[in-house]
Formats: sequence, C-alpha cells, structure tokens
Amino acid sequence: MNAPAPERDPGLQPERTRLAWRRTTLSSTVAAVLAAKTALHDGTAAGFAAVILCGLLWLGFLTLAHLRIRALATAETGPATRLRTRHATAATLCTAALALCAAALVF
Repeated sequence: MNAPAPERDPGLQPERTRLAWRRTTLSSTVAAVLAAKTALHDGTAAGFAAVILCGLLWLGFLTLAHLRIRALATAETGPATRLRTRHATAATLCTAALALCAAALVF
C-alpha cells in the first residue's frame, strides 16, 4: 500500500518572497525619484533624457514585480509560482540599468 504524499507546507517562504519584491520595488522607486530630482535640478537635455529612461526602466520593473507578486499570491505551490527565466532576466536588466542611470546622474 502506498500512502498519499503529504502536501508541501510552504511556510513563510512565499510571504518573504513577496516582501523582497516589494522592498526591491521601493528601492528602485527611490533611485528613480532621486535621479529625477538631480536631473531636474541641473536642467540639461541629457538629464531629461536620463529621467525618461529611468522612468521607463522603473515602470518595466514595477510591472514585472507586480506580475510576480500576483503569481505568488494566487498560487500556493507548483509551477505557477516559479520565476520564469525571461522575467528574472528582465528584472535583473531593469535593476542594473536603473542603477547605472541613477549613478550617471549623480556623478
């Protein structure tokens, strides 16, 4: 006789992951706002272009984070909660590019 496999207890891991996505979104928001403040204070055309680029990168990351948080909230376990490679790559590229834009505006 085979006993049924016990259901996996995810514990607090999904909640920690949601909080990490929210924390990263907050960090990218702060970087985008500070970059915008710096560029608007200088008033150059390159600064305005960087602000637009930072805003687009921030919106891209915000969209990815929202999709990830919603996927974690709606599915308890299984393939639906796994982070897709393309989403992970896009989130990483948005974060790195936003950091570079913010650093370029500061220096």
